[in-house]
Amino acid sequence: MSETTEETTTAAADGINADGLTPAVLASVGSVALALYFYYVRGDKQRGQFVGFWPVTILGLASYFKLEEIKQMLAEQDE
Repeated sequence: MSETTEETTTAAADGINADGLTPAVLASVGSVALALYFYYVRGDKQRGQFVGFWPVTILGLASYFKLEEIKQMLAEQDE
């Protein structure tokens, strides 16, 4: 690895939230709790299953946007 590649990798790693508790993660945990509430407490299994798909979608979108952010940051460093 060249020094520029190492610097780029280090900068990208520094931009990632170290604690991992982003709003997307918190929203996903909340939607899991909501899905369990609908499924078991209220007995509405269909709504519980529907809400249970939200965390996957939320985390997928968060991953996409984070990758786009890293891609843009790397493109700016190449210029």
